[in-house]
Amino acid sequence: MLGTISRRAHPRLGALLGLVILVAGTTVALSGAGATAAGSVTQQPSTISKEPWGTVDGEQVDLYTLTNSNGMEVKITNYGGIIQSIKVPDRDGNFDNVTLGFATLDEYVDHNDPYFGAIIGRYGNRIANGRFTLDGVTYQLAQNNGPNHLHGGVRGFDKRVWTATELEQQGIVGLRLNYTSPDGEEMYPGTLAVEMTYWLTNRNEIRMEYHATTDAPTIVNLTNHAYFNLAGEGTGTIEGHFLRLNASHYTPVDETLIPTGEIAPVAGTPFDFTTPHTIGERIRDNHEQIAFGRGYDHNFVLDRPSPEDTSMINAAQVFEPTTGRALVITTTEPGIQFYSGNFLDGTLVGTSGKFYRQGDGFALETQHYPDSPNKPQFPSTVLRPGEEYETTTIYRFSVRNP
Repeated sequence: MLGTISRRAHPRLGALLGLVILVAGTTVALSGAGATAAGSVTQQPSTISKEPWGTVDGEQVDLYTLTNSNGMEVKITNYGGIIQSIKVPDRDGNFDNVTLGFATLDEYVDHNDPYFGAIIGRYGNRIANGRFTLDGVTYQLAQNNGPNHLHGGVRGFDKRVWTATELEQQGIVGLRLNYTSPDGEEMYPGTLAVEMTYWLTNRNEIRMEYHATTDAPTIVNLTNHAYFNLAGEGTGTIEGHFLRLNASHYTPVDETLIPTGEIAPVAGTPFDFTTPHTIGERIRDNHEQIAFGRGYDHNFVLDRPSPEDTSMINAAQVFEPTTGRALVITTTEPGIQFYSGNFLDGTLVGTSGKFYRQGDGFALETQHYPDSPNKPQFPSTVLRPGEEYETTTIYRFSVRNP
């Protein structure tokens, strides 16, 4: 089985791991002691509502608004399962949208080459030359990223209309999305039935549960491609954000951003985020891997007790010092892709009406490693009939008070 964990509608989570960093001589806790849940304000009922947002190829698209008891608000559309907006407070209680995206459905349909907020599949990240062999059969996928296959092909899961079901359970709200990918879609083998559930908890968490089954051997690697700017969408560069990754190794890439197969230590390189660094501190270092990615666009190997371990672990922590906002990401996945928004080129206008330029947002995509179907030494992404793909990732928001 791939990324398998016990699946429940909303299990009670233990306390997330804490992180303490030093900002201008002041100790700052990103989670745990000293950090408060973003939106610790007057309690109110959690709600979910929907509004018509247009049509794609004759299929109805809606925009769902989820609000928790603290006033945190998340907007999700069933087109691509896209997270369109995440509104959380800063240390002074001011709410801002902290994820990049567009104001209208048409913009997502016509211009979402950066995959803002979308569910990515069947295979997140890259496959070398768009080709892999499974059980002696070679499959040729679309080469939609130079010579390589990226994020499921020309029309991956990010460009499909999903069936949506509103959920409410034990005082929290959620949105279940279902899509069945037929055998041969984007040249992948097997009919893949996918269910993805977003929960908005009253701990200011977006909990993402992925589940898939197949009727024939295939490969699967699902993720979400949200971009964040904790200072607020449209406010400019993310280079001042502090980042810590629970990863002492990463997978170096070639000039086309395909992993070489090596699992290399981060120690002594600009990729060492085992202690907090600002994103911009070393992003211009004269390092071959930085040159290949035009910044950071690399898979980090999460530190786990063993390759077989699929427990929920702390993967990444981010802190934005001017607003006090913090983000902690936990996951059952073995890797996380850190992308520093290197290919945002100033041609796209976001929800605030501002152009997005290079480095105006970052993505932290929990995942299996890129090109795993061609790298037998990497954790397998093969899913077979009778097996279940199950994986969970959580985004938890908080603030640091003075």
